[in-house]
Amino acid sequence: MVTNKAHNTAACMLAGVLCLLAPCTAGAAEPVKLSGSIAGIVNDSRGVPQMGAAVTVYNRQDRQIGKVLSDENGQFRLAGLFPSLYSLRVTLASFVPAVRKDISVEAGRLRLLHVSLNTLFSSIQLDYPNIESGTLISDDWKWVLRSASDVRPVMRFREDPVGAGQGPPVTVFADTRGILRFSAGDGQMVTNGASEADLGTAFAVETSLYGNSLLQLSGNFGYGSQTGAPAAAFRTSYSRELAGGKPVISVTMRQLYLPERIGPVLAGTDVGIPILRTLSASVDNRTQVTDNVSVQYGTQVDMVSFLDHLTYLSPYARLSWAVDDATDVEVSYSSGNARPEMGDAGADDAELRQDLNTLGMFPRLSLSNGYTRLQRGVEYEVAVARKMGSRAVRLSAYREALSDSAIAMVMPAGFFMPGNIVPDLFSNTSVFNAGNFDMTGLDAAFTQNLGEHGNASISYGNEGALTAWHGELVSNSPDELRSMIHAGRRQAVTARLAMTVPHAGTRLIATYQIALGDARWVMAGNPYSMEPLRALPGLNVGLRQPIPGLGKRVEATAELRNILAQGYLGIDTQGGRLLLVDNPRSVRGGLAFIF
Repeated sequence: MVTNKAHNTAACMLAGVLCLLAPCTAGAAEPVKLSGSIAGIVNDSRGVPQMGAAVTVYNRQDRQIGKVLSDENGQFRLAGLFPSLYSLRVTLASFVPAVRKDISVEAGRLRLLHVSLNTLFSSIQLDYPNIESGTLISDDWKWVLRSASDVRPVMRFREDPVGAGQGPPVTVFADTRGILRFSAGDGQMVTNGASEADLGTAFAVETSLYGNSLLQLSGNFGYGSQTGAPAAAFRTSYSRELAGGKPVISVTMRQLYLPERIGPVLAGTDVGIPILRTLSASVDNRTQVTDNVSVQYGTQVDMVSFLDHLTYLSPYARLSWAVDDATDVEVSYSSGNARPEMGDAGADDAELRQDLNTLGMFPRLSLSNGYTRLQRGVEYEVAVARKMGSRAVRLSAYREALSDSAIAMVMPAGFFMPGNIVPDLFSNTSVFNAGNFDMTGLDAAFTQNLGEHGNASISYGNEGALTAWHGELVSNSPDELRSMIHAGRRQAVTARLAMTVPHAGTRLIATYQIALGDARWVMAGNPYSMEPLRALPGLNVGLRQPIPGLGKRVEATAELRNILAQGYLGIDTQGGRLLLVDNPRSVRGGLAFIF
């Protein structure tokens, strides 16, 4: 009896404990929230909600992890975010993109944001003066200017200026000049081994510091005509005459953002095209060794971020020897990057235009087995030039080694698997890594001056080029296509006309190159040459026209490359025809304001 009673008592106590623990157990079954959210509203500068704004969120590695559109009330919400720091980018047509960084997201909490989008001209106001009285400044304003302490003293001309005879005063900034250029185009530009983006708006300003140094600032930004992708580039350089030389130190930053290019670029992943960022720092110098010998040399360090992080060095050197008044000899070496800025000298604004042309040149990128590759070249070149009155002759020879050659390609949809091609950053084509090649070449050019307004030249080249064996691709393997592409010899004749029309001031440069024999060539010529002229395939025309009535301060520009679409290499496949393109047809025009 005692035993049964004890068992009954223990059973009652256990049931009571279970009843007390039942509420706690039910509460513990409720799921724990491990993620947070970001929500907000998008307005313009006047507070009007904006519908259809693209809101993209990035993780700490700048990888896109989500994207939504704002609704009719300008509201958006991004849910399911794990606790971390995020970046937010909001874009909408006709507005300047807005970026928010270091947004902290906590588990189970909602982070609210207010995003205000501004137009490019939202901070500019125009005031129009009243000129009914025939003057831009009234007497009241003249009295204010004379009496206000922050604008006094009012300067006046004197016949005996103070400090006369002591020499001109030293000023911080002097001899300032610049170019502002607006352009638009259709098609991709490829120049000397680099992809040249048509970014739309560019500027370059040059000024003298204390009369002995030169400071240059240039920028290029806008949207690509083919991709609609925002891109920007900025460059700052400083130079000074020092110990018989002129060292130049420059820093260049470029960035290209492609949020709309869809599709994985790496096999087995959902990785899209990331932001392309480049940072370049260079040191250049020119030294006069003797009266007849000068040396130009320098190096550049480039850091590229695109799927991978790459750093590489690009040195160069060029020795110039004036044998006599009519004969010049040049020997040059370059490694890594192309040097198109080494040419186009002689004009009064050549340095500013070189900065503008160099800014938009992004490195030629490709993929090989899922890894980012940059096209690079090693160039040895020797040239001899001789002037004979109004005529000139130039002979040159070179040896060039290309690594990771990047060729633009138009192919059937889905022909290659991701990891072997990458969509071209500036056009609707793709880029294929053709491999490494060694090429040599000889060039001869004859130039005849046409008075003081122009010259005409004709040149012959027997040089290396890439071609492909005749046949059909039976698979979509990139190795099969690489095995078909090989280096060979090509002969071509190029005619060039450069002239300035008297009175009208029109500057025209036109070239036409025709290949002799087989025309199945791609990446022909010498893309890494340091000479001022490189013969491009097909018909190319460049125009600069000063606007009448405005002198040389405003000019219209036009550039047409490969108008006849020549130099395309076609290869038959089972799924269609594949085209390899070296110099795509492109058209670009704009306005340049010179001050």
